[in-house]
Amino acid sequence: MQDTVLVVGGGPAGLSAASGVTAAGKKAVLVEKEDVLGGAPILSGYGKLVPSGEWASDAIGRMVSNVENDNGVTVHKGTKVSKLDGEAGSFTATLSNGETVEAGSVVLGTGFTHFDSINKPEWGFGTYEDVITTTQAEQMITAGKVSCPSDGRVPERVAILLCVGSRDRQIGREWCSKICCTVSTNLAMEIKEISPETEVFIYYMDIRTFGLYEDKFYWKSQEEFKTKFVKARIAEVTRSNDGRLLVKGEDTLVKRPIVIPFDIVVHAIGMDPNEENPEISRVFGVGLERHGYLDRSEHYTNTNGSTRPGIYVAGAALGPETIDDSISQGRSAALRAVSDLNALVQQAS
Repeated sequence: MQDTVLVVGGGPAGLSAASGVTAAGKKAVLVEKEDVLGGAPILSGYGKLVPSGEWASDAIGRMVSNVENDNGVTVHKGTKVSKLDGEAGSFTATLSNGETVEAGSVVLGTGFTHFDSINKPEWGFGTYEDVITTTQAEQMITAGKVSCPSDGRVPERVAILLCVGSRDRQIGREWCSKICCTVSTNLAMEIKEISPETEVFIYYMDIRTFGLYEDKFYWKSQEEFKTKFVKARIAEVTRSNDGRLLVKGEDTLVKRPIVIPFDIVVHAIGMDPNEENPEISRVFGVGLERHGYLDRSEHYTNTNGSTRPGIYVAGAALGPETIDDSISQGRSAALRAVSDLNALVQQAS
């Protein structure tokens, strides 16, 4: 019986899982396909995280340091799992670097893929240089300067369009991505902090900064930072004769067409299933749910369980998820993996 847990994915969920495994007295092997740990917050250059307000580089950086300095964790970067044999209590993983790992259980923290706005062409991404995504806007915030990519000028007016790649049956994205409303209200405030003279508009179908975030983000962005919220159905983003971007649509509160010029238009992009999930499903022998995320077992008595015994899942691999909840689920999956291993040892003795 193995006393090692294989953790796949070095983002918030995977980092938390690896730390959780060693805290529970087992060894962890962490496999990350990229050359750096930290997942999307680091790879995509996120700014200040919701709800803590800490810079991603600091908050997730601490998690990375904890794992890299933990003698109980063996880290393989720039590596994938190419094959997994065996069963709960005795798995053998073959890595892309030629090494093998013997593990009693597996935690998948394989994350998500950002929606590609090129799949929403009528809203201007890929056509106009000043139409960007929230991840690109976050990179501006991290760099400390908000400017139009086309010519470097400070924008007088910025529009953030919600639900780009979410709640859209026409492009096969029926789900809500959960984080976009809160991230966008936070982004609006970050833009104003750097560029107080810039007006920020948020276009929405519906909006909800869930849980305890209502005061801290939704109301604060309106009352303190003067963000303007427009309930609208957007038709298209085009360019005016003076080079500014025109957001065209219908104000659904007053039932009339609206056309407002902007200097930057930001797509609040949703969370897609990891584009490698078909491969992950094949390699690890786990199921996918109908949207393409990893499927879970019966949740109430098999918390974090996948469709294959001995393999557990955490974070955005299961569906759209916040960073904080991904971290909590990573720790939960680790403890579940360790406790089930201990139960197998007791049964064998």
